[in-house]
Amino acid sequence: MAATERFAVVKPGQTYLGKQGVVYGAGASKETVGAEKVCMNVMPMPPGARARAHYHDKIETIAYMLEGECAVYYGDALEHRVLVRTGEQAYCPADVPHAPVNESGARCTWIVVHSSGSDQDGIVLLPELDAKLAARLRVKTGA
Repeated sequence: MAATERFAVVKPGQTYLGKQGVVYGAGASKETVGAEKVCMNVMPMPPGARARAHYHDKIETIAYMLEGECAVYYGDALEHRVLVRTGEQAYCPADVPHAPVNESGARCTWIVVHSSGSDQDGIVLLPELDAKLAARLRVKTGA
């Protein structure tokens, strides 16, 4: 099939539940357009939403904060925290554990790009880090 025959547009409204525990807005990916080396999806996060701790095996991630703000915990023990705000981009190298957590009282929306045809490729879940992060967030909020 010629490349011009593969040109495609992804209409809004398609969603799926990712392994990370977040409902995504489907974008251009292996699943929707047959992408091979890159994908882009929308990740809306309501207040209090938290993705499961994970990393992407040999896959880089760039995420653009379209609206709102969100904390991202990252590092081997999720020991680092950065707050990403509207208009900012976050780069996560391959194999770095991370977990976005919407600690704000408002919805945020990410545009997420991965160096693979599907954002679900190479995901390694880290339940032991989920437990550590949950405990850290309970201490932070006093819950």
